Amino acid sequence: MRIDRNGTWYHEGGVIGRKELVCLFASVLQRGEDGGYWLETPVERGRIDVEDAPFVAVELCWRDCDCGDGKPRQCLSFRTNLDQVVTADAEHPIRVQVDPVTREPRPYVTLRPGIEARISRPVFYELVALGQTETVDGREVLGVWSEGAFFPIDEIGALDVAAE
Repeated sequence: MRIDRNGTWYHEGGVIGRKELVCLFASVLQRGEDGGYWLETPVERGRIDVEDAPFVAVELCWRDCDCGDGKPRQCLSFRTNLDQVVTADAEHPIRVQVDPVTREPRPYVTLRPGIEARISRPVFYELVALGQTETVDGREVLGVWSEGAFFPIDEIGALDVAAE
């Protein structure tokens, strides 16, 4: 079995077309200590090849929320290609891997320990539009807030260079 970079699941070379079946497999997807992916049930364990991330975040929902401390905060929730919804917070961080040469971003959000969804390009553009400048370790960084946690996207100086 394998999952391509678009989040499409395959078995013996053919696309698994039934979403319910993919959701069942996704519910038993685990990540090994070696970084590999496994489908693991109480009686079986099988390796699965994953090109990038096993899921794709296809929708962003932005809202102001009260996180229990009486202060209004921005909350960013993502819906995946399998209709799982996760809100970015300290346990579900947003991570942006930037290619050092091309400056091309590869953004992800954690769904559960070891399992991420790649944030699709249109959703990433929405995320960048919500970006704010903050100083992190003495550097000006563009990032987003969600549930009281700040998630850097890229350094401001690097963004200026990439735009040229």
